[in-house]
Amino acid sequence: MIDPITAIGLATTAFNTLKKGIAVGKDLQDMGSQLTQWAGAISDLDFAERQNAKPPWYKTLGGGVQAEAMEIFAAKKKAESMRKELKDYICVMYGPSHWEELLRIEADIRKQKKEHDHKQIEMKRKIIEWGAGFVLFLVITGSFVGLVYLRTL
Repeated sequence: MIDPITAIGLATTAFNTLKKGIAVGKDLQDMGSQLTQWAGAISDLDFAERQNAKPPWYKTLGGGVQAEAMEIFAAKKKAESMRKELKDYICVMYGPSHWEELLRIEADIRKQKKEHDHKQIEMKRKIIEWGAGFVLFLVITGSFVGLVYLRTL
């Protein structure tokens, strides 16, 4: 699972770099890597929220789901604040059309991450779930067979 604290940390770093670039009058195209990093971190945060909404059965046993939900909630609020501030900066310095361009870039990055990075994470999660379920099945079956065997002695 994607760590929400790491995601918001990356987003904050990219956001601060974007703010500095906008303040000195850099063009948005010149800050493509920061935009990509920011949008990717926000996408990872959204993915973490979706994953936390449907946690795997083995995570619910540990009870850490609520703490992670609070971390995600706090990170999402900070991301919303960054988005609003970034929108204000971009609209004032470059105009609303540049904000629309940023939204298109963010949508493209979100789509790419969903197709590649997030799909890999989902696949790993399914492998872990199936593996843990299989091991649990073997332990229960072995215990049952052992009990039956001891009963017959």
